[in-house]
Amino acid sequence: MAIEVNDSNFEEVVIKSEKPVVVDFWAEWCGPCRMIAPTIEDMAREFSDKAVVAKCNVDDSPQVAIKYSIRSIPTILFFKEGKIADKQVGAVPKNVLADKLKSLL
Repeated sequence: MAIEVNDSNFEEVVIKSEKPVVVDFWAEWCGPCRMIAPTIEDMAREFSDKAVVAKCNVDDSPQVAIKYSIRSIPTILFFKEGKIADKQVGAVPKNVLADKLKSLL
């Protein structure tokens, strides 16, 4: 299951992670966010031993959203060693996200 990250734990869970991290920035009211939610959960299970997969609700965590200039959702950021390594805006098929993550492993 994807880890919930927010303004208070983002640094600890994402930036300080020794594994690559995928963060799905989403909101309850966002249709495309709901469309990719099962994909994010699949990736959390599939890559549980190699990467961290997290979700960040932009309505509940505005500081993180502002810091990373999240203007459209869903936005998926890929972090490696605490820095953004890749980005995907909008709902896309699982293989697109999985390929981006695999390139960081």
